[in-house]
Amino acid sequence: MDALLGGGLTPAERKRFDADVLAGPLGSRMDVAVKRGAARRREFLTAVKPYLAGVDPRVKLDLPVARRLAFHLVENRTIDELAESDALQKLVTAAAEPSRRIRKNLRWYADLPLRDEIPESLYRLRAADLIPVTQVEDVSWEGGRLRITGHAYLAGLSVRSRRFNRATVVLRGPRWLPPIRLRTRRIHHPEATHGAREAGCNYDWSGFTAELSPGALRWRAAVRAVVRGGKRLLRRRATVRDTTTWRAEIVIWSRGARAVGLLRGPSSGRTERPPGVETRPRWWIRPVWTSDRALQIVLQPTRAELTGVRLDGERLELKVLLPGKEVVKGHARLDGHRIAADFTPVEDGTEVVVPLAVASLLSERDGGRLWIEPKGDPAAPVMLGGAQESRSVIGEREITVLGDRRDRVIVSAHRVRPVVSAVTWGEDGSLTLEGSYPGSGRAELTIRHRSGLVYATELERDGSRFTVRLAPAAMPRFGETVPLGSGNWSMAVREASGKIVPVRMDHAALAGLDEGVKVVNGREYRLISTRFDVPVLAVAENLPDDEKGAGGLYALQRTFYPAERTRELSDATVYVAYDGRQYEGNVRAIYEERVRRGDDREHIWIVKDGAFTPPGSRELGFADIRPTVVRAGSREHYAVLARSRYVVTNGFLPPWFRAREDQTVVQTWHGSPLKRMGNDLPHMSRDPRPPAWHRQAVEVRGWDLLVAQSPWAVPVLRKAFGYQGEVLESGYPRNDVLVSPDREGLAARVRARLGVAADARLVLYAPTFRDYDRRNASLKLDLAEAHRVLGPGHEFLIRGHSMQATPNIPQGLGRDVTTYPDMADLLLVADVLITDYSSVMFDFAATGRPMLFFTYDLQRYSAKRGLYLDLTAEAPGPLLSTGAEVIEALRTIDQVAAAHADRYERFRRTYAPRDDGKATARLVDHVF
Repeated sequence: MDALLGGGLTPAERKRFDADVLAGPLGSRMDVAVKRGAARRREFLTAVKPYLAGVDPRVKLDLPVARRLAFHLVENRTIDELAESDALQKLVTAAAEPSRRIRKNLRWYADLPLRDEIPESLYRLRAADLIPVTQVEDVSWEGGRLRITGHAYLAGLSVRSRRFNRATVVLRGPRWLPPIRLRTRRIHHPEATHGAREAGCNYDWSGFTAELSPGALRWRAAVRAVVRGGKRLLRRRATVRDTTTWRAEIVIWSRGARAVGLLRGPSSGRTERPPGVETRPRWWIRPVWTSDRALQIVLQPTRAELTGVRLDGERLELKVLLPGKEVVKGHARLDGHRIAADFTPVEDGTEVVVPLAVASLLSERDGGRLWIEPKGDPAAPVMLGGAQESRSVIGEREITVLGDRRDRVIVSAHRVRPVVSAVTWGEDGSLTLEGSYPGSGRAELTIRHRSGLVYATELERDGSRFTVRLAPAAMPRFGETVPLGSGNWSMAVREASGKIVPVRMDHAALAGLDEGVKVVNGREYRLISTRFDVPVLAVAENLPDDEKGAGGLYALQRTFYPAERTRELSDATVYVAYDGRQYEGNVRAIYEERVRRGDDREHIWIVKDGAFTPPGSRELGFADIRPTVVRAGSREHYAVLARSRYVVTNGFLPPWFRAREDQTVVQTWHGSPLKRMGNDLPHMSRDPRPPAWHRQAVEVRGWDLLVAQSPWAVPVLRKAFGYQGEVLESGYPRNDVLVSPDREGLAARVRARLGVAADARLVLYAPTFRDYDRRNASLKLDLAEAHRVLGPGHEFLIRGHSMQATPNIPQGLGRDVTTYPDMADLLLVADVLITDYSSVMFDFAATGRPMLFFTYDLQRYSAKRGLYLDLTAEAPGPLLSTGAEVIEALRTIDQVAAAHADRYERFRRTYAPRDDGKATARLVDHVF
């Protein structure tokens, strides 16, 4: 606080500083402190109260309403009173929810707690609370006019019709220029409601469309040019054609409330690169987006225009025309580098030749914009105009001269990039990309999700051209096909050397790019070009309107689900594995055992985001029983969880689920705990209890049966979950396959599916996640050195954790099996397991095969997360702290296994005594 109370600021600067601090970092600190108990509240209040006393009252009054109320309490109540009460916590918790408003005498107020204890005037909504929520979905030219379409509303104020609902787009230019009010009308746009955060609000009529006539810009720019030109003449300087910029704002009048805000938020794709129009020779009107995604309209003259590009040995020569102006001296500038240039007057202006040294360009890491600086005049950006873009390949690199989204010339040098020039969608949902990429070696197109998941498809190359075909709805995965998951998938090319090269769109192809939605098997696919020329494959589920947005979820959870719970139960079983993301583990084993027995009651699998298709009995080799597939989050999902007699899961169920008295919920969990969890984590004992504690308590009360792998795990699970119900020590059903009489045949099929040789020695590396380092994708194990030491015949399978960044595996040194459907299959074929603090050690013990423990961060992990076992005393294999030790242990694995045989046997008897191949049968007999 000493820094905040320090002087040195003018009164106006101090007001701005105080407003930023109270609304920003200090307010955020308060949000955290008030939830951490009385001691933290007291510490925060003691530090902040003196500072608040020196803040201008008008600054505090103009804060957002939640901050305004909280700081009012801090100023007007004693520290002891606030520290021991939950008044601040009530305010902060309520403010975190989507805003609710109440109207009183033509004024709007926030619906927040403590209304009887705080003056009503402080609840009134002010400018800081009435900020329009906007999104622009289209910017295009029609009939010579600029049309802007999108939606805009005030959060918490429903707009169900045109009545008492107006919006006007206003363009504000430099200082004294009169603003331009666009002809704006409201339109029906229910998509705004679907995307809103507020569950109880309707924004169906928040859409708008606004039109701009270019004439309104031209005459204002002409007046400004006369004024500015006169000022330059008075200074004895030549006049210069100048750019005029208008920022777009939207003014909303909604049910008695008025608000003004910037028009911001372009939809991804075409809206990010709106076209410009040449209104008269070399004068352009261009809609542009700022770095903070706000819309501006620019009236811009072309003062410098590219006319040609020529590569001459070690020199790249750019020719630029300065139209209508004779200049004999000046410079060029490429980003921050000043360059000598030749100025030659010609018939229609001045020709400028800019020589660039190829060697210098190739040494630069980033490109830059090209400027011409005539002597005595402001610098002029070079525009692409009608010139052709240029790509000059020099070895493995290329020098490009391209236009950006504002048509400004960018010169850059980088590795040769693949450029997509044609995109074609097939009727079956297949996607074909064609383009140019000089070279002849093997290469593959990779599409990467933000989670780190990667798919690769080989390029078909023909000289400098390439073609690649993929099926987004049926991507290959270990012998099966699955659709791409929801989200954005970026594109790159991976060469045989392992180098990754980003893919770009050909600028000439952008105008005709089909960015429409393609629906295949209930999922939406779009190939869009974002950030101007970066191709992205956008994937989403095709949802019905009544399931979209916060409003749809609210109706399903508060109305539909309670109504379904009152209906009679059906004799069906719902299976949920990892929230519907996988078909594996204990849940899979239970389902397949029941199908094997011919149980023809209804079997329902919850599937999230199209992650898998559960097999029926025919695929499993039994009688004809077909499961029902229900999409996670759908109306049917709520219905089946409300009305099915049995629910089998290996994790927490959705927060809205409440088990009925006549339902049976079987919690198999997903592993015996090695690392501390649930109530044993430090933050779970905090006062007041965190939301996660309450969430777990509600969930656990609904369990009817908890499955344990061993007697040792029972008290650990009970304490971690606070569970007092029935526990079945059946062993884990998922491990039956590891001791199955048919395990050799099953292992052969899994090896074939993985594409590894039958005689290869498989080393499975399966580390757990790090709470403190989840984004780290690096491998601590040197696979190249391992292959060198171990020689041929060894294969490494790398299984990353779903809560850790997908591992970066060097090309050709290991197989990424992170997305392999079932971990049990990998344990079945692994000859050696390398792990650290993962519960997989308890499962693998059933095989009797050697385990190595790569615990390079044992002390840190034990301190941060905590372990239930003393690995030093009980681990069934050596604890290794370096990659070199791991490799040496692998080289001498037979001796290592023999040295730990007694400890291994004790470990198996203690922690996996019932993994004997009959766990599934015991559980199914007990429950069903």
